[in-house]
Amino acid sequence: MATKHILVVDDSATDRFYLTEILEKAGYSVSTAEDGQDCLDKVKSLAPDLVVMDVVMPNLNGFQATRALSKNPETAHIPVIMCTGKEQATDRMWALRQGAKDCVIKPVEAEELLAKIAGLA
Repeated sequence: MATKHILVVDDSATDRFYLTEILEKAGYSVSTAEDGQDCLDKVKSLAPDLVVMDVVMPNLNGFQATRALSKNPETAHIPVIMCTGKEQATDRMWALRQGAKDCVIKPVEAEELLAKIAGLA
């Protein structure tokens, strides 16, 4: 299935705007959530094709939300790309262990993110 609708999850309004702009310019429909719990609530009603998830957020962090999505049979099919501010192999490894399909480093480069999304198809 082709990715058409993406849910961007980040507690930073600036980062949500930046990622939304990149994705909309590339032709995707975008919705946003402000933290992991907001993401889990919105996934139920929006049924996105992909989630782009920040790691460090209040309430429910990105690792916790990704794990919840990947363990739930109703949402396990939705791929997650994690966005981390740290260039550490441990963050990438931990993201993949929680069920993420890939990881990008902040500040996110448009070409890299779009290539990773295309690679999921």
